Amino acid sequence: MSAKAILPPAMLGILGGGQLGRMFAAAAKTMGYRVTVLDPDPLAPAADFADVHLAAPFNDAQALETLAKTCAAVTTEFENVNADAMRELARRGVRVSPSGDCVAVAQDRIVEKGWVKKAGLATVPYLAIETVDDLHTELEPYLPGILKTARLGYDGKGQVRVDTPEAARAAYANLGGQACVLEKRVELKTEVSVVVTRVTHAQMSTFPVAENRHENGILDVSIVPAGIPAALAEQAQQMARQLADALDYVGVLAVEFFVLEDDTLLVNEIAPRPHNSGHYTLDACVTSQFQQQVRAMCGLLPGSTTLLKPAVMVNLLGDVWPEGGGEPNWAVLMEAPNVELHLYGKKEARPGRKMGHFTVLADSAEAALTQAEALKDTL
Repeated sequence: MSAKAILPPAMLGILGGGQLGRMFAAAAKTMGYRVTVLDPDPLAPAADFADVHLAAPFNDAQALETLAKTCAAVTTEFENVNADAMRELARRGVRVSPSGDCVAVAQDRIVEKGWVKKAGLATVPYLAIETVDDLHTELEPYLPGILKTARLGYDGKGQVRVDTPEAARAAYANLGGQACVLEKRVELKTEVSVVVTRVTHAQMSTFPVAENRHENGILDVSIVPAGIPAALAEQAQQMARQLADALDYVGVLAVEFFVLEDDTLLVNEIAPRPHNSGHYTLDACVTSQFQQQVRAMCGLLPGSTTLLKPAVMVNLLGDVWPEGGGEPNWAVLMEAPNVELHLYGKKEARPGRKMGHFTVLADSAEAALTQAEALKDTL
């Protein structure tokens, strides 16, 4: 049985004040809750929508005390938050979702892949490298490959493509000798993701599968519905539910998959939070992934994930902003009746920095993609 529901106007806390925290706060406020954001950045984007902004480190004792005393439930917007801080809040009787233990799994690629295998799901062939000695074993089964830091890697950071044992050893040294995984590069047909919401085993739902295209390791475009067979999309959703159950997960979980040429699905990685590839849900689904985050942490049934229209979401990176200052040509987006623009309130545009996104809704995914690509070229 799920815990007693937390209802408005309860105070909800979130660790992290970036764009995911901002969209969570907006959803929670719309639903009637109050929001406390803990983030050390005094200009944290989520603070614009928060009732309280605690500008302090994530492990700050006084800030955690405030969260414990004032919040009925606490969640996170990113996996590199302090998992021990989440465990401490749980010890103090706060409902924490997802748990600190689940967040800790997602913080370490070696641990994460172990959990994927424990759940009975497949990954690419990989080798855990915890000391330099691990690189003096048989590496050929994992080459050509990608050497990835086990911790603190995201959006392509901490990743090096390697083709030979010598290159792998050199890359390991350049990464500082920290724990890594060596993953074999595989021929992909495409990449997809599933956002699953789990309150209990009996209270679980998945959003439609998104097909994802990346540039320089950063998500560029998400297409929904994904251009894969219906049976394969259903399999991806089932695998996401299976993994959420194995973790006894409570909250919103994103699962990224590789699709091989023979339609085999391999789990790439997980994120214990709403995901960039799920932003289309803000405009294209009955319930958004951020509303689901609120519902799960409050012990409420997940909302409907019905897709209202095919959609394409396009990331807006700082590269789109003019070098000499000013703004992109927002008029082309604002004047299109089937386009929704979302800006994240960040004060400084930098290359590679996620500044916002826009979503195109159309009668087909193909039509949405054609329009989205044309719009992006005119910004």
